[in-house]
Amino acid sequence: MVRFFYIYKKEVLIWILKIFIRAALWIFCVDINIQYKSNLKTNGPLLIIANHPNSFLDAIIIAAHYKRRIYFLARGDAFSKKHHRFLLGLLNMIPIYRQREGKQNLHLNEFAFKESIRLLKKGEAVLIFIEGICLNTHQLQPFKKGAARILESAHKEELTPIIHLIGIGYNQLMGIGKKINIYIKSYTHHKPILTAKDMVEFNKNIFNNLNQQISPPTSKTTITKTPLYYLHLPYYHFIKKVTYKKTKDTVFFDSVLFSLLLFTYPLFLLIIFYILHLFQIPLPIIFVILLSIPILSKYSIS
Repeated sequence: MVRFFYIYKKEVLIWILKIFIRAALWIFCVDINIQYKSNLKTNGPLLIIANHPNSFLDAIIIAAHYKRRIYFLARGDAFSKKHHRFLLGLLNMIPIYRQREGKQNLHLNEFAFKESIRLLKKGEAVLIFIEGICLNTHQLQPFKKGAARILESAHKEELTPIIHLIGIGYNQLMGIGKKINIYIKSYTHHKPILTAKDMVEFNKNIFNNLNQQISPPTSKTTITKTPLYYLHLPYYHFIKKVTYKKTKDTVFFDSVLFSLLLFTYPLFLLIIFYILHLFQIPLPIIFVILLSIPILSKYSIS
């Protein structure tokens, strides 16, 4: 009974967070254009394979738009601290380690692959970034064997998950006002993966298909300097400066920027609420103003 309520509360928390993230993405991005949206409603065991140009933001965007729960494999070094492991676990992330993070951790990958198969057997969806590395570029990097290993294990257990290939492209890889193209394609791999040669062939086919799906928007983001722009300017510059300091020489700028804005923007609006309340403005008018600020700010960026 205790376990049931723990799982129930976790599911409720995830769905509330998902709604919150969708609203934040609507403000953070100018446009998210998704090709073949019907794939977002796919049921049953699902393996999602995607490119990885923009760190955790890629996973956030993909998971936020599927109409189901998504588990995803994330770089193991992000789980180094106990509170990080707890938070990432709440977000359904599974650690997977690369050789550069220490050979002593590679044996832990067996858990990642077994957990992926367990989830697929339950009819869940698992997302893996097949490049195994994030660089701020839309050029595909050499593929790792993770996706092929998951399918190899699945095929040995006579499990054939649905496969989605996702190409994600940004018009800019730093800052707010992004225009994003997401191309979701169903992929069928007819030959079971049983040998190392099969893995190489699988990765080659995925590379050729995925490479055609990456189409970054070419139009630049423009910002109209309205009064709301100047209202947000000190707050945004402060958050941007903190983010840059924390993520310098890494690929995490956008994902940390988004996260900080996600959790601090309500405080920014709370400060505005307090100031308006000091001027004894009626509460209904204050709430209308607070609701209008993010909506109108969204349309000052195009």
